[in-house]
Amino acid sequence: MQSCCGSVQKEPASACFCTGKTGPAPGIRTTTSIITSANGRDHFLARWGVNRMGRIVTPGLYRLGSPTTDSPVFASANYTLSFDALRSALAGTDAWILVLDTKGINVWCAAGKGTFGTGELIRRIAVTGLSEIVSHRRIILPQLGAPGVSAHEVAHGSGFSVEYGPVRARDLPEYLTTHTATREMRTVRFPLADRLVLCPMELVHALLPMIAVAVVLYFLAGPVAALAAVAAVLAGTVLFPALLPVIPARDFSTKGFVLGAIVAIPFAASFARAPGLSGIAQVIAVLVSFLIIPAVVAYLALNFTGSTTFTSRTGVKKEIFRYVPVMVLMAGAGTVLGIALGVLRLTGVA
Repeated sequence: MQSCCGSVQKEPASACFCTGKTGPAPGIRTTTSIITSANGRDHFLARWGVNRMGRIVTPGLYRLGSPTTDSPVFASANYTLSFDALRSALAGTDAWILVLDTKGINVWCAAGKGTFGTGELIRRIAVTGLSEIVSHRRIILPQLGAPGVSAHEVAHGSGFSVEYGPVRARDLPEYLTTHTATREMRTVRFPLADRLVLCPMELVHALLPMIAVAVVLYFLAGPVAALAAVAAVLAGTVLFPALLPVIPARDFSTKGFVLGAIVAIPFAASFARAPGLSGIAQVIAVLVSFLIIPAVVAYLALNFTGSTTFTSRTGVKKEIFRYVPVMVLMAGAGTVLGIALGVLRLTGVA
């Protein structure tokens, strides 16, 4: 019997099937609670966005340890980090893990998108023949998967009752002793360490555009303008997540505008004191800073809503429709003024 331990399968999926399985259900794969060095490298690369959508686990039913018909069943997303967090937390526990097809997305985001959802859960229970494998009719879901799952519809469609486990997989051993979550287990936290670990992914997405814009600005407007582009991106992808709880305002976009305005101050001051600029040119240069930098930081801040439990799907949609037009208007106006400033300087007016 082959072992499938959470990384992308190098061999055909059928190689992981249990050879003794009969009936219509697909074979049961086997996994362990051990996080190998290969898994660690996989996690690192996933955090940096390297082949991000390739960090998947084959959906289906997995055997952890030596489970029996009475052993608990846990549901997981088929994102490597989600699956590995669950199986490593269950060290020493004999259990079944039902991996849903969430398209390689983690539980929280997949629940918001609907892939960690009622339909997929019912379908996966049926496809794996779970009702013939276990004698009970309970399945434990991560609490962060609740937005995508309707418990009564799952019960009606599959006969399995949904039990929501704790927020963090590491609390599962304690939770399993009583199947009762404490207040601490139910509390969703997003501390500095958890926010910073998401920064590489956000930064990688913006890295190439940042470099391209910085190079162009360096030759068109000088090193300070190039540095402003770099500062705006770093503020939106690194500084914003780090300072998220302390930046005033509720909406992420507004928080981004506030942080962007603060970041723009030293650059606006530098442009205002730049030698050779007339009064009107100095005013335009200051306006460009306060229009473009806050818009860029706000956009990157809004993008971060997909990485945090601070926001809801409805709230994000409202932010998009409310603030994206403002961002576009500000960035567009700043770009037009920047071009106008360049023309004034070339013509000797500024």
